[in-house]
Amino acid sequence: MPTATRASSGSPSWRGWSEGHARGSVARMKRSEIRGKLSPMVRYRRNFVPGGTFFFTVTLADRRSSVLVDHVGLVRTAFRSVRERKFFAVEAIVILPNHLHAILSLPPGDSDFSGRWRAIKAAFTRSIIATGATIPCDRRGEYLLWQRRFWEHTIRDDQDFERCANYVHFNPVTHRLVSKPGEWPFSSLHRYVRAGILPRDWGGDDGADNSNFGECAE
Repeated sequence: MPTATRASSGSPSWRGWSEGHARGSVARMKRSEIRGKLSPMVRYRRNFVPGGTFFFTVTLADRRSSVLVDHVGLVRTAFRSVRERKFFAVEAIVILPNHLHAILSLPPGDSDFSGRWRAIKAAFTRSIIATGATIPCDRRGEYLLWQRRFWEHTIRDDQDFERCANYVHFNPVTHRLVSKPGEWPFSSLHRYVRAGILPRDWGGDDGADNSNFGECAE
């Protein structure tokens, strides 16, 4: 089982990730609002591949581990280092102890989200090893920190984006980590609040989706 020391209280949170409110929704997100307030890379069209927008669930191999929040600063660094080499936009994200959900947009003409996830996983794994943590290996010598596969869903339109973003931001409540979405620090919800897209007391009342989104029962 992966072991790691807890990050200090000074570890960076994800409140600042990636550069009229309807209660319980993503404020009926309009394309122009998302483009202007969140990411210049979002371009909604019918065909999202390549250069599309995707929802992902990425999970640790050990569902009992909390290494993602114990070392959230290293997760953030892994994302940043990969993004500098091969750009992508983080439209929404939440980091939980043993998995993460993210909505990413790729540049026009680019569909290599698998390569980006491999690079992010590898960068984070190397960083964890550098802390002195012990990570088991398989017979081929590959580290068993992450599940080999991830769950992916292509965002179809604005309504689908809203549904997935609501799911991302409400997920800490779903897993009973907090009682309100805004109480979880490792979430892009705080960026949406600062941008004026969601109210500070957003609770997902009307917009929380109980779909599975690639999550296994715990």
